[in-house]
Amino acid sequence: MYQLCRIIFFFYNRDVFHSAGLREFLGGVRFDLSAIFYTNALFILAHTIPGNFKYGKLYRKILKISFFTVNGIFLASNFVDAEYFNFTSRRSTFSLITASGMQQDLLRLIPVFFKDYWILFFGFILLMIVFWKLIPDDKKEQPDKKFKTEYKSWIPYTVFLLSAGLIMVVGRGGLQRVPLKIVHAIQYTDSSENTALVLNTPFSILKTMSKKENLKEIHFFSEEEVTKQYQPIIELRNEGEMQKKNIVLIILESFGEENVFLEFEGQKLTPFIDSLTQNSLYFTHAYANGRKSIDAVPSTITSIPCLMDISYISSPYSFNEIDGFNKILKKEGYHTAFFHGAFNGSQNFYQFSTIAGFDDYYGKEQYDRQDGEDGVWGIFDEEFLQFTTRRISDFKEPFFAAIFTISSHVPYTIPEKYKGKFPKGNRMIHESVAYTDYALKEFFKTAQKKDWYKNSIFIITPDHTSGDDKTDAYYTSATGNYKIPMMIIDPSTSKINSQNPKLIEQIDLLPEVLNYLGYSGEIFSFGNNPLKSTGRMVANFNEGIYHFIIDNYYVCFDGTSIIKVCDLEKDKLLKHNLEDYLKKNFENKIKAYIQQYNNRIIRNQTSLDQIEKGAHHTK
Repeated sequence: MYQLCRIIFFFYNRDVFHSAGLREFLGGVRFDLSAIFYTNALFILAHTIPGNFKYGKLYRKILKISFFTVNGIFLASNFVDAEYFNFTSRRSTFSLITASGMQQDLLRLIPVFFKDYWILFFGFILLMIVFWKLIPDDKKEQPDKKFKTEYKSWIPYTVFLLSAGLIMVVGRGGLQRVPLKIVHAIQYTDSSENTALVLNTPFSILKTMSKKENLKEIHFFSEEEVTKQYQPIIELRNEGEMQKKNIVLIILESFGEENVFLEFEGQKLTPFIDSLTQNSLYFTHAYANGRKSIDAVPSTITSIPCLMDISYISSPYSFNEIDGFNKILKKEGYHTAFFHGAFNGSQNFYQFSTIAGFDDYYGKEQYDRQDGEDGVWGIFDEEFLQFTTRRISDFKEPFFAAIFTISSHVPYTIPEKYKGKFPKGNRMIHESVAYTDYALKEFFKTAQKKDWYKNSIFIITPDHTSGDDKTDAYYTSATGNYKIPMMIIDPSTSKINSQNPKLIEQIDLLPEVLNYLGYSGEIFSFGNNPLKSTGRMVANFNEGIYHFIIDNYYVCFDGTSIIKVCDLEKDKLLKHNLEDYLKKNFENKIKAYIQQYNNRIIRNQTSLDQIEKGAHHTK
């Protein structure tokens, strides 16, 4: 049944696993057996524990129902991931279920998934019927005479002990020194994109279940040496005073590069965004730092990427002291606010906005009109963006406003009045993408009439790429899956209206924007120095594997060593692993980056104040 789930998973995501073969399916058996033995440990022991009580009718009935229920729940997780993988590019972990702020989102979306993905639901019900029929049903109420005194024999005790030992050995994945982990999936495939096919969702859930702290301190280098290799403190040097322009950060839901510059039946899908790329500082090589909305907020606002199994917002470190836009700008006299059209608490944004230091939060509950609800998430983008302009107009300048849209998210609902107005494209998301593009145009049209507009800069970035079927193989690769359009718009000047080819990621927005405004001083950021043109990096983490882009190279790191290097200019689909000598050029930098990331987050040294306190304490 686990292999059947793997076949379904493969079928639903075959555009991603185009290079997969028999090796991934055979390698997956080891992970399946581990999950099966762990999830059924209680039932194995309940069947083999010595004693005649286990032959009772009630005991057997409870055991059968429990066995069916527990395994049904874990098998269901594989079916859910068959579709959900499209949105995250990874197997779901325990944090998906337990992440603060996510529970209500999941409850709201369950009816939507049943409606839109009814084939998967029907297939699961069918599998459960077959599963129930296959479970043996012993109708005997009493054991045979010869078994009545079985507890007096040494055989059942031996069987019980052997069963317990078998659970331990198979559950841990064998007799090797280290128990089987998520990262070991890379051993059964030639491509890091295929690790999700080797894994199964119950295994991923179990392996992240007991992690109270998802990071471990790393000591590749001494404290002195690691700062020579990589330093997350950037010094910005600019002459004169900082331009205290208003800053409006717009995070577009699921607006990956694969959704822009498209045309269907003579009609552009995103005409407004396309036009903005010609009237802004448009970064042509921009990447997201995660595959979930919950990863984008700390990346864009506090310059902290998610390089662990659970999202930073949901991690034990979410209460760390952080700098980011809020802390720095508030010292410069800025008023700050976060806008998100969903219900307050969705994806834990409300809680994180408080931790990040925003003065105000505006969500569905703060919306000031009766119309505009989409019936699932909150307020449609057009109405909520107009509400945002009304609220912003009341702010004292300068201000920093972060806006997160919602409409281009499953179930991709648009207002009834616009049905048939926008091109449907060739993907489920396209019509809602076109609607959000229109809503954004209306937002700018209204903003242009406001007094604060000319003294503002606008930053546009998606939270991540979109998840449903992609027609271009590049956008399913380990790099294309993070490729996004990113731009800075300054209505007061035409000097920045150009394309910039430098490598950039979401966590670079903090240093990039502050430098553009002429800020001087040190800032804490895991991003790149805006003045640096070479040695630039993009960092991502998925299924226990680190994915880096360093200049023109893709580098895959398993936590110990580099396992793959590809030339992005010649090999966009990452099919050819380059010679080993190239790996040595990148290994120290990657190890230093990860060491700084892990150790500083664990030690709560992600702000200049905390670093200074730590240095003083050491002295």
